[in-house]
Amino acid sequence: MAHLNSTHLPNNQSDFSSVFTQQVLPPLYFVIFLVGVALNGVAACIFFRVPADSGLVVYLKNMVVADLLMLSTFPFRVAAQLGLGGWRLHVVLCRYTAVLFYSSMYVGILFMGFISLERYVKIVRHTSSSASSSPTSSLHLLQSTGFARVLALLTWGLLLLGVLPNAVLTSRPADERNARQCMQLKTALGVQWHRASTLFSVSLFWATLLVLLFCYASIARRVYQTYRRVRCDSGDVCRKSNRSIFSILAVFFICFVPYHVCRVPYTLSQMPASGFSRHARFLLFQAKEGTLFLSALNVCLDPVIYFLMCRTFRESLLRKLSGRERRRSLTTAQSLSNI
Repeated sequence: MAHLNSTHLPNNQSDFSSVFTQQVLPPLYFVIFLVGVALNGVAACIFFRVPADSGLVVYLKNMVVADLLMLSTFPFRVAAQLGLGGWRLHVVLCRYTAVLFYSSMYVGILFMGFISLERYVKIVRHTSSSASSSPTSSLHLLQSTGFARVLALLTWGLLLLGVLPNAVLTSRPADERNARQCMQLKTALGVQWHRASTLFSVSLFWATLLVLLFCYASIARRVYQTYRRVRCDSGDVCRKSNRSIFSILAVFFICFVPYHVCRVPYTLSQMPASGFSRHARFLLFQAKEGTLFLSALNVCLDPVIYFLMCRTFRESLLRKLSGRERRRSLTTAQSLSNI
């Protein structure tokens, strides 16, 4: 902290780096990249052999795709933080990989919201005798495989339409002086679009968080009512779904809430004539980089959600592990027999 306070604070954001951003974050990103590739690689191998026979499986498959896309941007970020690749790598980071990182993150956030609504429909609305006549009965479409696929296509299309201009409008000539400050590579329209897309993305996050909180509270209430009335199998179902929704809430609060608390003031500090002091912009940059790492940590926590949420995924994984252990035991027994 003493180093942060004593660091010279120039106008160029490229010099806002510190021991934290140059020496602490790169190895941490490298570690979660290795862990994330291993976990999501296994998840992809399992999920893409599982038929999409429910809306839940469709949403989870799309989350795996979003995590893999986010993981593909980590090597570029690590190389840039270590000072590799020169200023041209920072141009690639600003124009392409950063756009892919953020779009993948918000796609994953939206699919978490869809999963929570689907669980809410299955546990709360499905067990309600008045669900068929309720105005929210249309939410039952979330469980349909066809509707889930259409919703997934619309989600990817919406995010692509929103973030593509951020890449296209980052088109000003780059050189060694301005390449490390992404806002200086944007056109005037690009700066305005960046501000609007940031506010839109942050609004999507907070709306999704409200949906999660509503679903969690409703499921918890259903569990309480079930315990009070009758102790039956539905109580176990509600408890399991309660744990599943809680795992999504935990991921949200650990990974995404800190970043979205500081993203808006950080984005405003980047704007021309923002009025922020150099020291304030430096501190906001450090906070943004630290909380962004927590958001990236999401790729290692999502497989836990898959395991808790999807019985097909859980059974396939356990079957694969038990089969591998059985083959290993047979190989050891054969070796001992040969000896």
